[in-house]
Amino acid sequence: MRIAVIGAGAVGGLLAALAARAGHEVLVTARGEHAEAIARAGLHVDGGWGEWVGAVELVESIPNRAVDLIVLATKAHDSASALEGWVAHDGTPVLVLQNGLGGEDAVRDALPHSPVAIGLALFAVSLTGPGRITVTGPNGLTLGGDPTAVAVAEPLLRAALPAELVLAPDIRGAQFTKLLVNQVNALPAITGLSVQQTVADPALRTVLARGMVETVAVGDAAGVDWGRIGAVDAEAVARIRAGGAAAAAELAQHLAAGMGDVPNPASMLQSIRRGRTTEVDAINGAVVALGATHGVPTPVNAALVALVHEVERSGAFVRPTDAAVRVSAP
Repeated sequence: MRIAVIGAGAVGGLLAALAARAGHEVLVTARGEHAEAIARAGLHVDGGWGEWVGAVELVESIPNRAVDLIVLATKAHDSASALEGWVAHDGTPVLVLQNGLGGEDAVRDALPHSPVAIGLALFAVSLTGPGRITVTGPNGLTLGGDPTAVAVAEPLLRAALPAELVLAPDIRGAQFTKLLVNQVNALPAITGLSVQQTVADPALRTVLARGMVETVAVGDAAGVDWGRIGAVDAEAVARIRAGGAAAAAELAQHLAAGMGDVPNPASMLQSIRRGRTTEVDAINGAVVALGATHGVPTPVNAALVALVHEVERSGAFVRPTDAAVRVSAP
């Protein structure tokens, strides 16, 4: 297969390198020093799935070359601009591999004839330098969406991914469960701490738990049929629904423990460190927007969005004690 990965950062770059290792022709887009390193020497991967160099081709757009699958792995808020150069490929199946909500809508706007599959990555991966990717959590991936696109993406992922691939009968429900899991993302971007350090801090863990409770309330109001993402399923959601912040805090501790000893910076903190805009609007901001639509208050998620944007603008992290106070303030 010939695969085009739009946005070969941590997650997209890992998938590109895995596909290249499996023998596929892989074209990628990237930016800055990372793009220069890929052009020179490919994608160097190490960590939980071994060490190898993915031989990929760096491109900007390929209007005159057919591809079998497009993988959209930019941040959700970059989707529309990233797809502008690919309109000649309308009709090609697309796999959206992003955190948060909105990427699939951008594909349907830009490529209205392309069937869209959605991949929800459970593996933890960090961009550790230009052209260098480290797998810190060698976990699987959940796949769903349009059957035509799934039929193209599934064999590729099964052959390339050295972990479990789960097919979700209701990808929307799985997306919302991933949105719940991704509540661990914002506080590291605000404080500069790893996910494990964030969850270990009692005050921050309380904030995180309250954000999870809001997410469950919003999903319920939206009529979500909660799906399984890794160890998090409808039963875990039901425990939060019944037990509130205490149950959510237990889930947060379980998630952190599952990440092991290697500090997990989460994707938003990685963006902050690289001077890039985070995906907070597609994660916590999506909870706020849906809460407004369905009449569910979301003050914690709204405060987290504001604080992440403050750190994006200033480049200065907020002390954990101050962050907890500011999120809790009326």
